[in-house]
Amino acid sequence: RTFALKERPLSFTGEDFDIVEITNNNEEDFVRVRGAMLHLPGKDKMRMASSSSGENLVTMDRVLIAATPSYDLYRSDGTKIGWIEKKLISFMDTFDVYMEGKGGFGVTGLFKPTPAYRIEGDFLDRNFSFKNEEGKIVARANMDSWIQIDMMNHYQVQVAGGMDACLVLACVCCIDEEFDEEHQERKKKREEE
Repeated sequence: RTFALKERPLSFTGEDFDIVEITNNNEEDFVRVRGAMLHLPGKDKMRMASSSSGENLVTMDRVLIAATPSYDLYRSDGTKIGWIEKKLISFMDTFDVYMEGKGGFGVTGLFKPTPAYRIEGDFLDRNFSFKNEEGKIVARANMDSWIQIDMMNHYQVQVAGGMDACLVLACVCCIDEEFDEEHQERKKKREEE
């Protein structure tokens, strides 16, 4: 399945995306992601809802106190699916997706479960792949146009059969928000110098 993920240029939260399925060259509304209107700095919350029914499907909740940027992922009934976090020590930017109930205990060090998915690639150009535990690529995301600005990114996301499309799309939204925040911090530091 193939999706077009479009960040909305006009947004009160800066975290709004419209996602359409384009699998058969046929644009069909799939889900909407909307950020929370009121939140603490560094404590983002986004909700993914079905475009057709409006039903909440996934909530992405930024973890306030964490060694690296992390988001908890919840289903509509409040059940935790898992979490995505930026890898602390790595030669290149890498994100790991952990599934709830997959072993391990605690959230640090040797006691973490094995990541269900590893996300790696060229995050500067926003071109990255999701790999499962066996190292097979199960999804890809890449920028969808030549000129991109942080407040209006567009991605094309391909998801393999059997893979949870909502999980992949939620992770792409989290990664986009993380890199938008990093770019804003770097820009602010440059302006202060």
